[in-house]
Amino acid sequence: MRNFTIYLVLILFLFVSKMIGQETFESRAKSIANKIEKITKDEKAALKEEVEVVNVQLSERKITREEADKKKKQLAEARAIIIEEKITVVQNELNDLVQQKVDGKIKERDSVKKYMIRLCKGCGKGKDSIYREKRTTSQFVFAAGLNNLVTDGSLKNSDYKFMGSHFYEWGFTFNSRILKDHNLLHAKYGLSLMYNNIRPTENRNFVVDGDKTVLEVNPVNLDESRFRNVYLVIPAHLEFDFSGSKRDSNGGTYFRTHRSFRFGLGGYAGINVKSKQILKYDQDDIKEKVISKGDYNVNNFIYGVSGYMGYRDISLYLKYDLNPLFADNDIKQNNVSLGLRLDLN
Repeated sequence: MRNFTIYLVLILFLFVSKMIGQETFESRAKSIANKIEKITKDEKAALKEEVEVVNVQLSERKITREEADKKKKQLAEARAIIIEEKITVVQNELNDLVQQKVDGKIKERDSVKKYMIRLCKGCGKGKDSIYREKRTTSQFVFAAGLNNLVTDGSLKNSDYKFMGSHFYEWGFTFNSRILKDHNLLHAKYGLSLMYNNIRPTENRNFVVDGDKTVLEVNPVNLDESRFRNVYLVIPAHLEFDFSGSKRDSNGGTYFRTHRSFRFGLGGYAGINVKSKQILKYDQDDIKEKVISKGDYNVNNFIYGVSGYMGYRDISLYLKYDLNPLFADNDIKQNNVSLGLRLDLN
């Protein structure tokens, strides 16, 4: 709930500040995003070294296979907790940054004119002049919608609730006009956090069985069974923007973005930050909530294709993971998401 509040504050604030320069704010926010990426990489590397030590002990027959699996699980859970604690600290920095912006402690640009670059031949001599918006702009991105798993290429008879399973994503992107004197093609790239949630049907939850992760019916009547995966990804799209150009009062021309119909095609790649399962149920008139964290045999890396189509800031958003959710399951299940996306300048 705390994280959602931070994201909501960011969305509302950036919407109000849409026509105001935000270079300072965005550069500091990007720095915070880089800290999150570094934390994840460092802890993943540390976990890899710890697991390698366990593998050596196993190969030297100092421990059994069961003891090795238990140690690996404990190490993964410990690193997951460390990652979550460190990222929480960084998220507090982000919250403070937003508060500073709201309090007016972060200096903004003096005027909207700094978004414009004036290229002028013979200025003041009656010759034509050309005005352009800044060639590279930045956006805050937020997306949310439905989420599910495609099993062997089909969504038919899914093991997961369609309306109960959902995703959301937030991050920052840069939008660079590719052609110097034409506004149609843009390169869009950035950094995002993706949250993919699935809710199994028929009172089931995930159970780890060696290197497999399977669904099993829980003997307790579950009020909720939810499996969440969080990813830090780098998205990249080729965007077609039909905003065109506009003439000012002096007869000059400048290019605009996110003012008309647009669509983007591309993909994303990144790493798994954490996986956890949440079970809620009533026992002896007491509401219980059990959160289990671990790797659940989920692929450490993620990559997929994505696209969006919309008008101005809002668009319909589709993304599909090309690699399966679980690394070694016999049945391949790939995550697919469909929802709405906001790109706020």
